[in-house]
Amino acid sequence: MTTFDYDAIICGAGAAGLMAAIHAAERGRRVLLLEKGKKPGVKILMSGGTRCNITHDCDARGIVEAFGPNGKFLHSALAALGPRETVAFFNGEGVATKVEDTGKVFPVSDRAVDVLDALLKRLARSGAVLALNEPVKDVEPRPDGGFRVLTPARALTAERVLLTTGGRSYPGCGTTGDGYALAAKFGHTIVGQSPALVPLTVQPEWVGELRGITLPDVNLKVLPPQGKALTQRRGSMLFAHFGLTGPAPLDVSRAVSGHAEPRSLALEADFLPTEPEQAFNDFLQAESLASGKKQLAVVLADKLPRRLADQLLALCGLAADRKAAALAKADRLALVGATKRLRLPLRGTLGFEKAEVTAGGVSLDEVDSRTMQSKRAAGLYFAGELLDLDGWIGGYNFQSAWSTGRLAGRQL
Repeated sequence: MTTFDYDAIICGAGAAGLMAAIHAAERGRRVLLLEKGKKPGVKILMSGGTRCNITHDCDARGIVEAFGPNGKFLHSALAALGPRETVAFFNGEGVATKVEDTGKVFPVSDRAVDVLDALLKRLARSGAVLALNEPVKDVEPRPDGGFRVLTPARALTAERVLLTTGGRSYPGCGTTGDGYALAAKFGHTIVGQSPALVPLTVQPEWVGELRGITLPDVNLKVLPPQGKALTQRRGSMLFAHFGLTGPAPLDVSRAVSGHAEPRSLALEADFLPTEPEQAFNDFLQAESLASGKKQLAVVLADKLPRRLADQLLALCGLAADRKAAALAKADRLALVGATKRLRLPLRGTLGFEKAEVTAGGVSLDEVDSRTMQSKRAAGLYFAGELLDLDGWIGGYNFQSAWSTGRLAGRQL
């Protein structure tokens, strides 16, 4: 009978790897968790502005929807560990949670370190071995079954191997796409990667002049030169010196970064998504008649930040001190159009350096969604961001990592 150094070796101590190691070791398996960095869970610590958006307050169907067509791959993983079970898991480890208005679930303490500490304490109790500063250089199949895992320090053997090395987003955390080559070596198709949940860069310079302005509710569409919108999302938005960030821009960013010619695209912004065009037109018409002595910018500032109102007037060729009185129909319609359908030519995104997740990765067609095992190599498993899965902002991607990690851990 073949003997191995470990029953399972897990490569990468991020969200998926930690969850997998805990659940595999708690089944009595001899588990080694290898991490190339000097600390585990660095991305957990950085996420959500160092608060860690653990999951989203919705059911499994809501999580699936956030991943688009690929979301159906998550059905089995979510059946075992959905958002409610995730919250119960962390509550059980002493991390009290809260739901914010956006549906995001955070620790009550607003401290990502509490989330990571809970995982590491549970990991220590599980009996899994964590090895830091030990990158995986290669994984080889053994002729008599199992695998040989090579690190700079040693050669190890294991019956099963799980790759949870992450994608290419935030490479400063150590997620530099190392797992793609390992997966490809076993015959896996690697879907091309592009940054997702990443800030947008735009062409008009005036956008940078509005930096610091936050709009709580906008609707954004990504438009190609011809045809219908590639994607659209509604949420908050922040003007920045380079362009646009915040939930709505980040959610539509995948369509931009994944496009062959991002500079051919435009972003259409509706700054008042709760107000139909006709209603806004009627409002401007009524104000022109009733409040004629008011400056038009002041009228607009009832609904929009003043600096944005001034900019929209300028884009329509109207003076900043223009009075609301006798607003010509053409000017009114131009203002309605600028407020409800402003088109911003795009440049692209800030790239993998600032991306929260990676679009693309190991093809889902070649992984058994019921077990996370490779269809190409028995005993090889995948979980987390290494897979071709990327969802909206709001805790969805962490939920995917917890769920796929746990499911794989139960099979190792």
